[in-house]
Parts: sequence; C-alpha cells; structure tokens
Amino acid sequence: MHIHILGICGTFMGSLAQLAKAAGHQVSGSDTNVYPPMSTQLEQAGIALIEGFDPVQLQPAPDLIVVGNALSRGNPCVEAMLDQKLPYISGPQWLGETLLRDKQVFSVAGTHGKTTTSSMLAKILDSAGLQPGFLIGGVPEDFGVSARLSNGDYFVVEADEYDSAFFDKRSKFVHYFSNTLVINNLEFDHADIFDNLAAIQRQFHHCVRTVPSTGSVIYPADNTNVTAVIEQGCWSQQVPFGDNSDWQYKLLAEDGSRFSIQRRDQRAVVSWSQTGLHNVTNGMAAVIAAHQAGVSLQQACAALCDFVGVKRRMEVIYKADGITVYDDFAHHPTAIKTTTEGLRAKVGRGKIIAVIEPRSATMRLGIHQHSLVEAVASADQIFWYQNPRIDWDIHALADACAVPAKASADLEQLLVLVTDAIEAAAASQETVDIVIMSNGGFEGFHQLLVERLG
Repeated sequence: MHIHILGICGTFMGSLAQLAKAAGHQVSGSDTNVYPPMSTQLEQAGIALIEGFDPVQLQPAPDLIVVGNALSRGNPCVEAMLDQKLPYISGPQWLGETLLRDKQVFSVAGTHGKTTTSSMLAKILDSAGLQPGFLIGGVPEDFGVSARLSNGDYFVVEADEYDSAFFDKRSKFVHYFSNTLVINNLEFDHADIFDNLAAIQRQFHHCVRTVPSTGSVIYPADNTNVTAVIEQGCWSQQVPFGDNSDWQYKLLAEDGSRFSIQRRDQRAVVSWSQTGLHNVTNGMAAVIAAHQAGVSLQQACAALCDFVGVKRRMEVIYKADGITVYDDFAHHPTAIKTTTEGLRAKVGRGKIIAVIEPRSATMRLGIHQHSLVEAVASADQIFWYQNPRIDWDIHALADACAVPAKASADLEQLLVLVTDAIEAAAASQETVDIVIMSNGGFEGFHQLLVERLG
C-alpha cells in the first residue's frame, strides 16, 4: 500500500512514517519544514520527502493519505484530497487500528514527562527481553530512534492529549487501545484548543474509559487534578503511587540521582545519571508499568540504573573549563521549575543561567506569565527570548523576576548577553551551568552559543 503523509516532519508523524515503512508499506510525505533531525531519519529509512503542499504530489493518487494535526482547511493538499474524495485518516487512528489493536499497549500520558517516562519504560521492557515496539515524541538515547516496530507483544506509545486532525478533535490517546495507561500529572496546557482544565480532564477521562477491565491505570495518588479524573469513573485496576500507597519511593540523594522504590516488602535502589524529583516519579511510573508485564522490581530498577536519557531532555551539548550547556525541551512553567530545581540540587552553589524561549502555543498566548516568574527562582540569572510570535511584553516578565533577568527580541543581542554572563561567572572561577529551554529550534541559538564558547 502507498501511504502519503501530510505533515510528515513532526515528531509524531515522522515516527509514524518509519513504522509504516517498517510494516512494509511504500511511504512518502510532505511538509513545509523539511529539516534535520527528522528529515535525516526519514531519508535513512528510504522515505521520499517533498517540500511544500503542491497538490501535484497526490497524482497518481496514493492508496491512503494520513493527515497530520498541523494541517487545516485551506491547505492545497487538504482541499485536493477532499475535492477528489481520496481516502484519508488521522495519524493516531491509523496507528491504533493498524499497529496497536493486537498489541499489549502501554500508553504514557500527562502534561509533563511523557517522552522521558515512555523512554524509561521501553528501556526496562527491552532489558527484560520483551522486545517492545515504541513510538516516542523524542529520541531515546538508549535506542537512537524515536520509533521501532517489533515482533514482540508489547508496544509503548507516548499518549498525547492534543487533537488528532482537523476532522477529528478527539485527543490522540483515545485511539490507542491502551492496556496500561500511565497518567503522570495533569495541568492546564494547550490553550489553543482547550478552554480550561476541565476540558482537558474530560479528554483524559475519555482515555480512561477506553482501558479494559483487565487493564491498569497508574497515577500519582497526591495529584488532585488526576484523581478528579479517576473519580469520574474507572473500570480498570487502579494503581496509585506515592504516600499511603503500595508503591512508594524514598530519595537517597537530594538531587534525585539515587533513590529507592518499595512495594510492600520488596525494595530496590536506582542510582543513575538523571536528576530532579520529576525524573524520580517518571522512573517510578515506568517501573510500575513494567510490573504489569511481569518485570520484577529488581529487574526494572537495574535497567533504570543504565538509562542514558532522551535527546533534548537536559542533554549536555557542551562541557569544558567548568562550563556546561544543556539543551532542554521544557515547555511549561512546572517543567521549567522542576528542571531548574533538579539542577540546583545537583550543582549546589554553582552558577545557573537559564535561557528560555516561551514557544508553546500556551506560552505564546501569555497564559502562564505569572507562573513563569516563580518557575525560575532556582536559577541565578535568566534570559528570555521574545520570538516574533510572542505578542505580549516579555520585558515586563523579566522585570518581575526575583533573580536578575533580561529579555531580548534580537537573537544576536541575546547571544552577546548570555556569552558575557558566562564569561563574567567563569572569570570569578565559578562553575557555570547554562540550560537552554525551548520546545522548538530556538532559531539555532544552541549551536550559535556552543560555537561562540568553542
């Protein structure tokens, strides 16, 4: 079957394309931004890429068009597809009906930590010899690819609450035939499609409704936003974790680099390269999920000890002379807060500089301005980037920060400001940790800074 994918270079759609290719289909696709790393992955997989949406790409007509959720009415290919009544489907529906229906599916949902927890879970299942397939919204460094098809019975999918397509406004995760559902946490996000927290909780409950009675829903017992979803009705095994639950953790190092997990009379220790309380709870959720497949607590924790990490999740991209630069995907105030707090616990009194591009749809709308002020309190110095799509006053945000902060709408000026701050800190013989936070490319700022430091 010839499958043509519209919007192929997004993380989800690009991963989907690789799975379709691995399943034996002829795959092609198009997008307006055909660039690495996804374009490289696709070309290496032998998938033909087309720049732009000229309708001529639909002639001769493919057997099926998979439509990405970034496309809408008015797109030339969408209009041609509808005019010619060509067969089409959303990416999540194709994934569910074609690849997941006959698998034991582990879906990882939540506002934060989906990519990391999915990667941890895939690592644990793989280490136990279960050969899981997976589709993850990032690149787990333990595997080097964002998606894998396998002959095994298990599949790990990052279960996103964003909508499926212009013609299907249900969240992606309702399509996945989940046997085990992890809900890491739940906060207001995606303000471009959800009016309020209740609207998001409604979609999460739709997902809970799809889990069979023989399946499991795993969630933090102390997260009231999540428990409110469960209280709307849950027909599956409930597996809460945290205080007063069967599953509990204990920090053995303040920065989260060493902790124990206990279930009744069983206990195992994780000592790994990750930091932050958020990663401790991510790891715990992954261990509990793997337990549903028969992986022992000891096996799972041993696998986590070897977990390398995920690209763009506190990924070290430069390290020399007491200066370390991290690339991080943090796209929400809570993620920014937990990441910087984890780094503070790791480096102690060392200088932390945060460079942040508020790029997500919710951030660009200015919904989280007040929360952002509190989110950066663990850093010593903040630099905010006002990209062209931000139409609120980011300089006022900088002025409101309790720690020294500056804002700039000019990338070169930002580069100079950050470089000067690094040099000033290094001159006083301080260790300097710079964390660059954006859920996009940041217009190449990461590479520019590394080149300047080099």
